Amino acid sequence: MNRGHVLRAEVGQEQPFEVSGNFALKGHSCCRPVTVRRQNGGWAVVQRRRPSTSSARDKMRRFIVWLCAMVASTAFAQALPAWRTSTPEEQRLDAAAFKNLDKDIEQELGDVQSLVVVLQGRTVYEYYRDGDPNALRDTQSVTKSALALLVGTALKRGQLSSLELPVVELMPEWRALNSDPRAQSITLRHLMAMTAGFAVDDRSGTAAPLTPTSAWARSIQTEPGQRFAYDNSGPPMVRAVLERVTGRPMADLVREQLVTPLEMRQPAYSRDGIASMRTVDMAKLGHLMLLDGTWAGAPLLPPGFVAQMVKPQSSGGPPAHLPYGLFWWVPSGSTFFASGYAGQLIWVHSPLGLVVAVTSTISPDSAHRGQALRLARGPVFQAAQRRLALPPK
Repeated sequence: MNRGHVLRAEVGQEQPFEVSGNFALKGHSCCRPVTVRRQNGGWAVVQRRRPSTSSARDKMRRFIVWLCAMVASTAFAQALPAWRTSTPEEQRLDAAAFKNLDKDIEQELGDVQSLVVVLQGRTVYEYYRDGDPNALRDTQSVTKSALALLVGTALKRGQLSSLELPVVELMPEWRALNSDPRAQSITLRHLMAMTAGFAVDDRSGTAAPLTPTSAWARSIQTEPGQRFAYDNSGPPMVRAVLERVTGRPMADLVREQLVTPLEMRQPAYSRDGIASMRTVDMAKLGHLMLLDGTWAGAPLLPPGFVAQMVKPQSSGGPPAHLPYGLFWWVPSGSTFFASGYAGQLIWVHSPLGLVVAVTSTISPDSAHRGQALRLARGPVFQAAQRRLALPPK
């Protein structure tokens, strides 16, 4: 089957898009030209470029059923190539599609400090205001989403058996820290979904994280799993659990499970555990998500764990006011992102195989302007569409 060109995609809710091309139908030696559109979670034929017969309609219905099954079972990951370098001809077409984006960023998006765009496994565009692609940049709460990947690696290696285990079974000394009986039922999933039930009111997402033991000792306001509350003290507890079950310091886990297989530069860490990373390495984490946790043919995450991370666990709330998965924001069924304060971003749009990594100036004004998300959803998304529409030579 030829995947065809993406002709249209709208960002926001569940994105509809169309694919046109010659698709092979069972029982026919040739391909039939059709256009299909994703609508309401499924696919529908919106155009036939040749007159149809009853037999052709039956075959087309079978084809659509097959296509839906393929999309549902692979979540697009199987169709994507591994991370690779571009050919000179691809670079020429990339430059044509992303022409003038540097100028737009320089003149209109002064908060944006770096940008890496990866399209179907290739870096198609890079921008660095300081000219340094190897600089380690403060990612703020993007670190949370990288932590979710580390949880997946522990599951893959059997060091964690499930996200549903009560945390106190993994950290038994914490039982005495909180007398509320509801604390005994808080699971790792609750911590990652930010539905643990602790009394938290951090609408801006900027509260300083507590130590793991202090965080666990807080009062509990709601039943675990019932209410979303953004909590910067959740990740320290998850890190403590990971270090306990793996027997490894966090920096070593990152190096062994992510940096080495993905050929990243070792991050630097603040006292609060916030990671500073190269922008291209942020993009690699996004592409790892698109590949369902497999890199260079080696599975780093358990099958289906990426789907768990990007499945909404709640309708979410502030600061992003969007549905929330497991340390990832999930605005729709085809888009998810890691977000850090003031415009640190890994934005992933599955239908295009698109990853957009952005870092920005860290300030309240930058946080208010929201230039990173506007850049990803607007000019970059449109340039990616143009690039996919350019025929390969």
